[in-house]
Amino acid sequence: MRRFMGALLLAWLWSLTAAAQDILLTAATDSPGVRTFVHALEQQRRADQVRFLPVAELPAPGRMNPATRLILLDTAALDWRLAETAGPPALALRISRVQANQRLGRLPPPYLSMLWSDPPPARQLRLIRYLLPQARRIGVLYSEHSRFLLDELNQSARLLGLRINAQAWPDPRDNRPLQALLQDSDVVLGLDDPNLYNPRTVKNLLLSSYARQMPLIGPTAGFVKAGGLASTFSDQQDWLRVLDRLLDQAPAKWPRTHYPEHFGVVGNPQVARALGLEPIDPVAATKVLAEGEPTP
Repeated sequence: MRRFMGALLLAWLWSLTAAAQDILLTAATDSPGVRTFVHALEQQRRADQVRFLPVAELPAPGRMNPATRLILLDTAALDWRLAETAGPPALALRISRVQANQRLGRLPPPYLSMLWSDPPPARQLRLIRYLLPQARRIGVLYSEHSRFLLDELNQSARLLGLRINAQAWPDPRDNRPLQALLQDSDVVLGLDDPNLYNPRTVKNLLLSSYARQMPLIGPTAGFVKAGGLASTFSDQQDWLRVLDRLLDQAPAKWPRTHYPEHFGVVGNPQVARALGLEPIDPVAATKVLAEGEPTP
């Protein structure tokens, strides 16, 4: 009986070891934010081996164990994985659609699963409908790198009874396209396009919007803190929930592209007050938007 129980225990321990995954996260550098994320994933996946290595210390993708679960945390890691077709499949985080489109085009290669960092355009539009029900003309600035998002925006806007007023802004030093957009819009929806929304343009964008009492939605939670009105966003815990679910699946089942199902709403109370708007209740807004999310 003891031998039988011992054999069962050994078999159980072997099955746990065999099921454990080697999860490797990589980025250009081991920053405090990266370290926090890796530690949180370690706590969540205690049965697995979770480790971090900077891109510079990795071999070529084709020389890695194909069973490794790769998690790419920045564009440097993405560029490293794109260097070869051979190698383990990878989940790419903290990369926006504009950044990816410059490297991949519209569709990523089959060994990549892109988990977008920017909020879904349709979700942002529904946030506008919730916060600003009278707004119909949605101003959108775009560059040559974000032009590809316009078809999707127009389609989503039509379903909500909204109209996209798109304006190219090839040179952010030229203020005329921005002023033309503000003149013919009810609200501005910012795209996560670093060519347009960056530390050099933020002051001009916000001051120009304020001068016309124009709300600015998005493009990121950070921009809202700088002076935007509101945005949807997914935090570290939201992403950890997505990873936990995907890491339990075979890589062949990973989606080619994916927005996190879990998200929140961030608002800027001072901006809402300055625009004469009702205070934003992030919890209530999140609940309403979640009820309108498309079902899988």
